Amino acid sequence: MARLQRLCSALICSLVLTGTLAAGAAASHSQSVFFEAPGVLLNPATRHSTITVLQRLGVSALRVELSWHTVAPQPGASRRPAFDATNPAAYNWSRYDPLIEEAHRLGWQVLLTVTSPVPRWATANPRSGSLVTRPSSRQFEQFMTAVGRHYGGEVSLFAIWNEPNHHEFLEPQFNANGTPASPMIYRSLFQAGYAGLLSAGIVNPAVLIGETAPEGEPYASPPVRAGSAHNVSPLVFLRDTLCLNSGYRRSGSCGSLHPSGWAIHPYSGAAGPLSVPFNRESVTIGSLGRITGALDLAARAHAIPAHLPVYITEFGVMSKPNRYQGVPVAQQAEYDAMSERVAYENPRVASFSQYLLRDDPSSVRHVSFQTGLDYVNGRPKPLFAGFPVPLTVSRRGPSYVLWGRVRPATSATSVTVEAERSGSRRFTALSQVTTNSNGYWRLVSSVSAKRWRVRWASPAGAVYVGPPIRAY
Repeated sequence: MARLQRLCSALICSLVLTGTLAAGAAASHSQSVFFEAPGVLLNPATRHSTITVLQRLGVSALRVELSWHTVAPQPGASRRPAFDATNPAAYNWSRYDPLIEEAHRLGWQVLLTVTSPVPRWATANPRSGSLVTRPSSRQFEQFMTAVGRHYGGEVSLFAIWNEPNHHEFLEPQFNANGTPASPMIYRSLFQAGYAGLLSAGIVNPAVLIGETAPEGEPYASPPVRAGSAHNVSPLVFLRDTLCLNSGYRRSGSCGSLHPSGWAIHPYSGAAGPLSVPFNRESVTIGSLGRITGALDLAARAHAIPAHLPVYITEFGVMSKPNRYQGVPVAQQAEYDAMSERVAYENPRVASFSQYLLRDDPSSVRHVSFQTGLDYVNGRPKPLFAGFPVPLTVSRRGPSYVLWGRVRPATSATSVTVEAERSGSRRFTALSQVTTNSNGYWRLVSSVSAKRWRVRWASPAGAVYVGPPIRAY
């Protein structure tokens, strides 16, 4: 399909592409890691056992997507029922309350992403079949007031909408003439949602903006028909949401927004976490400099606060049997750890994430994710062993740089690094390493090996052995 593309100046494009304006290469001291497993955490039959598993994996933060349609009264009606939309008692929160209450009891951080689908009566055309088309910002503000009143004491971080640059979650993405439509719809929803939280009595609410999918199109070839499967590129979406032109200068009379961070879903596909997409408006884990550079340029235009942090709120590495983007399961564990290290070493990144504990069932008709730690039948992949003790190995001339984390650790601890040396089929101890207070560690070794792994014993006596990892 032919595409039109807005071109920014060579200087601006270079800054965004290389991340020159982003902060330097010093590593973050820590970062939250959000875990999202809706299928098993929101199911009463599997919730308790899943939380037990997550505790053993070292999880202490959850992302929960709250569907407006799920909790609203008479969501399938074309006319809104008579009720006080700001009153939490008017909604059915039963799908989410047990999980959020348990996370709060455990002291876990909760990121609540409020998103579509929406009640039919809150769409621009209630008689159509779409539950994502031009949601009413006025009614969304009232709903967010109820959300804030109900969950304000249990949720530490809110986000407005899931992947608003994707046609499955917000429509229309493009106007009939091919220009982006979703950014301004989303801007209105973000402003309404923020105002609703203020009305709920939350002072200076912590709210993330964005939650963007990694790829899309700068423009769509006109005429664009309603329901077309087009998505807006994340950097185009960022600029248009903030009322910036292609050169990151203010266009129109929009005021500034005051989010707590910009959220992204930087999936990288089978090419791996170090790959950089050809489309300069895309943002993957290997091109985080693009988003930090864009945010700095937006801050220069006074569209957002300076030094806005980046939150990776949804991420995973697709494994086989996904036929399109899946990598071998051993490589999934390697790529996931490498991605976490990329995020950790960017000082602007405030969080990393893992989407799915158990794979979705494979489907030829619908998008399904095989990013889990377990196969769909519950059998563990190598990533299940690797997630609590991620490890990466990088060649640096004649040496190897090893990086890792002991996720379940609550203070500095000692971890054993093991190596499968050339000519051997056994792993033997290479070094004993002490982590920092957040569980992170780094080691430079001159010992050549085929593969490496880590071994850690918790204070309670549980033994964690990571999967074999190759050097990259």
